[in-house]
Amino acid sequence: MISLTFPDGATREFEDGTSGYDIASGISKSLAKKAVAIKLDGVLRDLSEPLAESGSFQLVMRDDPDALELIRHDCAHVMAEAVQELFPGTQVTIGPTIENGFYYDFYRDEPFSLEDFPKIEKKMAHIIERNAVFTKQVMPRNEAKKLFADMGENFKVELIDAIPEEDDVNIYNQGNWFDLCRGPHLPSTGKIGKAFKLMKVAGAYWRGDSDREVLTRIYGSAWTDQKQLDEYLVRLEEAEKRDHRRLGREMDLFHFQEEAPGSVFWHPKGWRLFTTLIDYMRRVQDKAGYVEVNSPDMMDRALWEQSGHWEKFRENMFTTQTEDDRVFAFKPMNCPGHVQIFKHGLKSYRDLPVKMAEFGKVHRYEPSGALHGLMRVRSFTQDDAHIFCAEDQITTECVSVHKLMLQIYKDFGFEDLRIKFSDRPEKRVGSDEVWDASEKALQHAVDEAGGEYELNPGEGAFYGPKLEYVLRDAIGRDWQCGTVQVDLNLPGRFDAFYIGSDSDKHTPVMIHRAMFGSLERFVGILIEHHAGHFPLWLAPVQVVVCTIKSEADEYANKVADRLRAKGMHVDVDTRNEKINYKVREHSVAKIPVILVIGMREVEEETVNMRRLGSRDQKSMTLDEAVTALVEEATPPDLR
Repeated sequence: MISLTFPDGATREFEDGTSGYDIASGISKSLAKKAVAIKLDGVLRDLSEPLAESGSFQLVMRDDPDALELIRHDCAHVMAEAVQELFPGTQVTIGPTIENGFYYDFYRDEPFSLEDFPKIEKKMAHIIERNAVFTKQVMPRNEAKKLFADMGENFKVELIDAIPEEDDVNIYNQGNWFDLCRGPHLPSTGKIGKAFKLMKVAGAYWRGDSDREVLTRIYGSAWTDQKQLDEYLVRLEEAEKRDHRRLGREMDLFHFQEEAPGSVFWHPKGWRLFTTLIDYMRRVQDKAGYVEVNSPDMMDRALWEQSGHWEKFRENMFTTQTEDDRVFAFKPMNCPGHVQIFKHGLKSYRDLPVKMAEFGKVHRYEPSGALHGLMRVRSFTQDDAHIFCAEDQITTECVSVHKLMLQIYKDFGFEDLRIKFSDRPEKRVGSDEVWDASEKALQHAVDEAGGEYELNPGEGAFYGPKLEYVLRDAIGRDWQCGTVQVDLNLPGRFDAFYIGSDSDKHTPVMIHRAMFGSLERFVGILIEHHAGHFPLWLAPVQVVVCTIKSEADEYANKVADRLRAKGMHVDVDTRNEKINYKVREHSVAKIPVILVIGMREVEEETVNMRRLGSRDQKSMTLDEAVTALVEEATPPDLR
């Protein structure tokens, strides 16, 4: 017998081999029709799978969030079947689910194109209408290998070769078509529904190896219903309009080029935006008691070996060897340098906490295929800080950082956020006892601050657990930005200490903290969140003064000088162009405010104010305009 505990807490016993479908049918026939899978101890399984162990049991309905992954998984299988029916001789390779959808990689002499999508989608719809049952078949490894070899599915044979000889292989059938698969699946193809769409086609290498075969990857998206799919397509369209790479060109902020892959060439306007973030963070950190430091960009390999980065992070580090055979690494992180600064000079318990901040440029090797504008680069600036404190100060300091995080994100227009708690990863330094203490301290800090968090198992840093702050932008996308990590390992590896009240040496706790994370990436997120339409205090060019006639040029420069004297970023456009042309050009460049100056404005000492995104015009005296704009352009932390 097996014992199953239901969501309401009730426990019932069943014969070994009872399936989820049997249990649902025993409750009601209508429930059995609605169920699409089960969860046993939190793990999704086929509804038809015979159960052999006890645990917590839950039926999964098609409209449950857990079912969406199965819908996408099954849609990938249906796409593969459709492709092989339409294009005989095509080999299928791997087809996982991904965020918002799925993909499958295919091997074929002639790559697929977008023109193939309509007929593939039509064939997929027919397969779904067949409502073929998904059935699981467990087969000896060698038998499965022969089966796929006889079919000419060479990539499947290679996948099976990677499975230990003594292991069996899972194969899932949907009618006459089948594939290697761990599962689980929906009961039948009909449960997938019609809310799917093929999205794009791309090239890919088998197993990501550029020396292997070139495959064609077809991406698709699938949702529970058509309304969700339509909303997703609208979000995609909006995301394309907001793409920071396109807006970066239109606003003349930055560019990339092949001679420095993954590194940003900041243009004057982009650099002004970048330094605005730094200026803001400097003010906030000064008020919170941080001192700013700067550590070397390149340090000896021995230091990275001592910190543990060389062992855990070597493949992501840029290195160089000098003529005297010393190996140096460009820093991928700032923390070891900050420990060295902490160690310089004797510290007492009365000095704690020591809060060190740095806008440190770090370098990490990212595969060229992973680089993506400002969002994924090889060289970036962290608003990094490390708090050296005693163990009894951990909670107070983490609560303080947590509150600071929330205020900062609010100032930049992010009020919808969630927190993930990431515990110990498989590759880590330090004893389990130290990790137990670190995790307990960080959890206690969040509880003390009144925050809620979700568990993100195994995703902590190699030296300590962390909190990840995930921001939701204006079109509903999530971005992981800030982090807080409690580290009881690194200071001890460098023999850092302070003198306690007992006159003995004590190892400090090190709290790692980044608010923006990568400033480059945060700029990209801001561009897309605001669609380039920054609040006035953030805009790299806040006002453009445009003249209608050249006779107004002198007054236009006077207006600009008044605003500049108040610290505003102002351009003047006195070109011999029509005013509508000027307004349109500056609107494309996302200038928040355009002041139009004609002879009437000159005579009356007024300005005609136009706002980005609005057709309205407002006439104001120059004094009124300066007062209003200066007030609006004041950063939120200074108001």
